[in-house]
Amino acid sequence: MNIGEKIAEFAKGGSTGKYLITSDIPAICKSEPCMIGIDEAGRGPVLGPMVYGCAYCPISKLEDLKSLKCADSKTLSLDQREKLLTLINENADFIGWEVEILSPSFISQNMFRRAKYNLNWMSHDAAIALISRAREAGVNVTQVFVDTVGPPEKYQAKLEARFPGLQITVSKKADALFPTVSAASICAKVVRDRALETWQCPETVPMDVTKLGSGYPADPQTKRFLAEGMDPVFGFPSLVRFSWSTCQTLLDKSAVGVQWEESDEEMDEAAQNTPSVASFFGGGSAQRHVFFTECRLKPAAPL
Repeated sequence: MNIGEKIAEFAKGGSTGKYLITSDIPAICKSEPCMIGIDEAGRGPVLGPMVYGCAYCPISKLEDLKSLKCADSKTLSLDQREKLLTLINENADFIGWEVEILSPSFISQNMFRRAKYNLNWMSHDAAIALISRAREAGVNVTQVFVDTVGPPEKYQAKLEARFPGLQITVSKKADALFPTVSAASICAKVVRDRALETWQCPETVPMDVTKLGSGYPADPQTKRFLAEGMDPVFGFPSLVRFSWSTCQTLLDKSAVGVQWEESDEEMDEAAQNTPSVASFFGGGSAQRHVFFTECRLKPAAPL
């Protein structure tokens, strides 16, 4: 299965978890000391996955990596990023890479956990997992370069405690300073772009990827997609990070109110005019919402 097919497999039906895409490991990366760079794509948008990527190569091949002229993916056009990923893959004799894709649902569900688990911690855990998997697969990692999330000193100390013996550098703008981080940035950004292009919402929400905008909360096109794609009961399609405050604002404004407990007290006029949640569940020949299918829920038999 090639990269495009793997990304399409993740995007099909709107994945709700994490997904890994890994290149073959060059033999030289198991025998020679290697440097590994880590960066992410899609941390801030309200739409789509966040993708963490790593790229590694032997320290002796640093000049060869530099010759590819990888750069911070944010400074490159889509076509330039695609061409650079092709170059990276054409040099698979000394460059390896892996990406971990965190779906929008995975991000939001974790941010709403009872025990606090914010985006910074998810980012740190993704980076730690990428380093660990590379080492477990036999990559002879000796140097690590990471684009920081939060204060670089604290993040570096955390990684040094987790991986004693490795030379670790955590820095701001690392994707512009270190070639392996630049390569990781390319891998992560291309995978995220392709995932957005091929995303299929199981909720059957009409979606034109050209009208999603940048995916950032302040983008008017993105705001329009959120408003038009929101279901008044079930909320947003799987493409949306529903934990973002932009989504909460829309839900507060336009979603159907839920009354969790029945009361013997007389309901006020507003409550009387609010549709029952049960009226949205469908019945008879009506198509059931995808929520019930995914959770394998069935109507209970009468007692």
